[in-house]
Amino acid sequence: MLAMDQGVVEEWLSEYKTLPDNAVSNYASSLKDKGALVPALYKVIRENYSDLLEPVCHQLFEFYRSGELKLRRFTLQFLPELLWSLLSVSAARDPHTSGCIEALLLGIYNLEIVDKDGQSKVLSFTVPSLSKPSVYHEPSAIGSIALTEGALANHGLSRVVYSGPHLQRENFTAQNRFEVLTFLLLCYNAALGYMTATSLQSLCQLGSRVCICGYPRQQMRRYKGISTRMMVTSEFLVQLVAGIHYSLWNGEVELGSKALDDVLYRAQLELFPEALLVGNAIKSSLHGAALKSNNKEGARSIQVEITPTSSRISRNAVTSLSIRGHRWKRNESQEVSVDSEASLGGVAVPEISVTGVSGERMPNGDSLRSRPDGRAQPDCDPLGSASEVSLDPRVHDSSSRGQEVRRQKSVRRMVENEGSGSTSTGRSQY
Repeated sequence: MLAMDQGVVEEWLSEYKTLPDNAVSNYASSLKDKGALVPALYKVIRENYSDLLEPVCHQLFEFYRSGELKLRRFTLQFLPELLWSLLSVSAARDPHTSGCIEALLLGIYNLEIVDKDGQSKVLSFTVPSLSKPSVYHEPSAIGSIALTEGALANHGLSRVVYSGPHLQRENFTAQNRFEVLTFLLLCYNAALGYMTATSLQSLCQLGSRVCICGYPRQQMRRYKGISTRMMVTSEFLVQLVAGIHYSLWNGEVELGSKALDDVLYRAQLELFPEALLVGNAIKSSLHGAALKSNNKEGARSIQVEITPTSSRISRNAVTSLSIRGHRWKRNESQEVSVDSEASLGGVAVPEISVTGVSGERMPNGDSLRSRPDGRAQPDCDPLGSASEVSLDPRVHDSSSRGQEVRRQKSVRRMVENEGSGSTSTGRSQY
């Protein structure tokens, strides 16, 4: 460690101890302006045998329990590096060099599991429902959901998952180590939007190193650190993937992609279904996504594809208007079919009559009856006029619009009379 970095850390240690209580808020806001402080603190944490490690861990714990939100976030940004230091020392079986780091992590854990009154916290999480819209999906775009008895019974109900109360821990053991570390990662992920780029890089490196150490993939990554396999849990990997997902969308494309592949590699070896499900879902969502490696400044976010809202009433929905329209189309098709049959040139349409009067049907729908003088008279002439109608189809083709209308009306009457079985009215016969 350089003397300049050591001087920066020593000045930081002494400065906070002399602050009055009313100046803590201003001091917390000024920490971001000290550009050389954070890199120097990272160097101290990475050197397990540094003389400054113990006072630095003590100062970070004082920041966290001060209650000042900015000071708590300042401490949280070093959490991934602290976790890696603890795990690497535990894998090397040299616990005497990590006592101050264990005390810091246990102190943060014990502060987070209780509220201001000292009562145990119970964290609650509402499970999203596909039947209700969110920023990730629109129910109408998924399709119709079967209205089963179970679906109706669960309609409007929200499933809530609870975590806690958690037990106080005084030291790390093989049984509770990853329980504590997983909870600490959960607290870190809750403040991801306030973490620096260096902290996100440290998180991605933590994910890769924990998953590949001691496995053949370590040689492919060319990591020359410890080669001892580290035990992990599925819940710990899920929290790692959540932080890696955020890092991918906020500037750490290369490190985040490698870390995600390494976590999936380890999850496949360990057969962890939860980590595989979350990791593969994130990896599938990245296909074709425009990840920007230079998005390290400005607004922090995770890009999601919002399903466009569609009309609540489908175009194929059965309404009163669509029923009337369907009836109109059906009636028009029947009339067109009857008209096409009647308009065939030279085809005589037989007349069905209950009066016993025989005759022929004209192309325009009127019937021709024989008169005593041997001439034919159409039925459409109620006064018995002596107008004669030619049976030549060419005459029909050249008829006027009015004759066409009368022909359609007479054909429609014939169809209605035949369908209802009503008797036709007798007509005068000459």
